[in-house]
Amino acid sequence: MADSKTPLPEQDIEKKREETRKIFAIEYAQESSDKYDSRDVDRLQKDDVLIDGYLDCCHFVIEETLKMIDDSLQWRKEFNLNDINESSVQKCLLESGVIYLHGYDKEGNRLFWFRVKLHVKDAKMLTEKKRYVAFWLENHVRREPGTPLTVIFDMSEAGLNSIDMDFIRYIISCFQVYYPKLLSKMLMYELPWIMNAAWKMVKAMLSQEVVDTLLFVSRSEIQNHVEKEHLPPSMGGTDPFKFTYPPVSDDFQNPISETGQEEDAETRDDDLETKDTSDQNLLALKTRKVSSAEDWDKDTVNMWKGSRRPSAAFKGTLLHISPAEDLCFGPGDSEKRCLISLSNVSKNPVAFKVRTTAPEKYRVKPSSSSCGPGTSGTIAVSLYGGSLCCPQDRFLIMAAEMDPSSDGGNADLTQFWKAVPKPKIMMHRLRCHMTENLNTALSPISDRPYRMESIGHQDMHSTLFQLMASSSRLEENIDRCLRWQKVLAVLEYCKDKQQKWIDS
Repeated sequence: MADSKTPLPEQDIEKKREETRKIFAIEYAQESSDKYDSRDVDRLQKDDVLIDGYLDCCHFVIEETLKMIDDSLQWRKEFNLNDINESSVQKCLLESGVIYLHGYDKEGNRLFWFRVKLHVKDAKMLTEKKRYVAFWLENHVRREPGTPLTVIFDMSEAGLNSIDMDFIRYIISCFQVYYPKLLSKMLMYELPWIMNAAWKMVKAMLSQEVVDTLLFVSRSEIQNHVEKEHLPPSMGGTDPFKFTYPPVSDDFQNPISETGQEEDAETRDDDLETKDTSDQNLLALKTRKVSSAEDWDKDTVNMWKGSRRPSAAFKGTLLHISPAEDLCFGPGDSEKRCLISLSNVSKNPVAFKVRTTAPEKYRVKPSSSSCGPGTSGTIAVSLYGGSLCCPQDRFLIMAAEMDPSSDGGNADLTQFWKAVPKPKIMMHRLRCHMTENLNTALSPISDRPYRMESIGHQDMHSTLFQLMASSSRLEENIDRCLRWQKVLAVLEYCKDKQQKWIDS
């Protein structure tokens, strides 16, 4: 067996790869063609990354690799994963919020949440639940190929009826057999002490590689792995996200259609670029040598007028991006656009493109272009029509170094993004929020420094939106108070009964 800690030379990997494919084609695919989806077999023969994942997971032992491939491809056909979509999964499971993808850990890995307290053990639903897990995993693999997952088993407040060790073991086996090299780590959050014995039995059935990814964390420890902004308040975080169905998109990749296929990326970029053509001069990119402010030309200066200006900069390996974290929009017409400043700090041209979780609300110009070495440029982001930004909206800036001989034209960029390896792509995420003070929005109209007639349509829209959000939070607080009131009433009743019993 090859030493898993010592990487094989590329030529040895190539030999193992070809030998595995040859044996699989002769001994597995031909004799049992009905066991697999032909699309999976074709992918195995063409995708080096896929077969390398199986080989690496089995330490390049061909016999074990073939068995893993056989199990994996049979599983994929059983659940028809090449055509799986939301209509393939029972709606009650999608609405339950037991499993979902949201946020990233400190290493940039996607977070895969399993809210154990929302799970109910039911042997009759086991197959549907397995399909439910497969749907989310396949969804991630299609949208963010090559991006590992960090699984968070949230066992807080979970009762014995919710903790299903067989289902947990199935989820783990998906990473152990069906999606090799997809797992980054597993965070077991607040495992109840009563489950320690059962968990030891589950661990005994797992490979050492999977066991090494397991980390048992408490409320104070989970922030060592995930930033507060991606954790709910119950875990000491600040993320207000609550899963709903249909979910609020938190994915920057291409959406999956009902047929299970991704939309064409370049068509999507073209759509972004052709919208809002009435503001073409304002949204134009200006690339130039980095210099003092007075050297900027008149058009570039005009782009800044009435826009939210970047403050601190994120200093990446290829680009310096400003603002570093937030795009701040306001309620007024002149505050509905922001500028993102890019500076190429590499020695070669850098291609970049911008993705957003809410393309129907924002207009980005340009959504894809390139910067020459030592040049800077500006991307304009504007809210479309009467749209309002919300905290769930995100932007992703992707950048990768190009060949010095490239001219950065559209044809070059199209081919470049299709071929560039994911590890060579620099990514930076930006959040969105409104800057209007909520206290001002909630103050009486008579106390405002302007009359009702002077409030613009967009300002009223924004104020109403914030009032509705505040009202929703107020209702939640009232409900919480009523629940506590009922608990206190029961306790008071019990206390009175106990006192009467003592007196008697």
